[in-house]
Amino acid sequence: MSDCVFCKIVAGKIPAKLLHEDEFVVAFADLNPQAPTHLLVIPRQHIETLNETGPEDSSLIGRMVAVATSLAKARGVDQSGYRCVLNCNADGGQSVFHIHLHLLAGRKLAWPPG
Repeated sequence: MSDCVFCKIVAGKIPAKLLHEDEFVVAFADLNPQAPTHLLVIPRQHIETLNETGPEDSSLIGRMVAVATSLAKARGVDQSGYRCVLNCNADGGQSVFHIHLHLLAGRKLAWPPG
């Protein structure tokens, strides 16, 4: 989508320091971090919300989680703990309508969230 900020990052039209990049997903630091480690893992393909995913997307969602796990280990937060979050629609906390996984770590995370 031409007006999607994450699609622009994937296309290289908006600069971002990519922490991971493969044929399916990219990862980068969140510009508004909510924890000392706050990374985003996004698919290259534009999918607006989780509601638009289906069984055919299970490997993509799995890839997003696998990349987040790898990044947590690389950042040294895998043993102390981290949280992976996928928000869906406005009431679920989604503000950019291109699915994305938040990796949050580096502090004690409360439950329930927000």
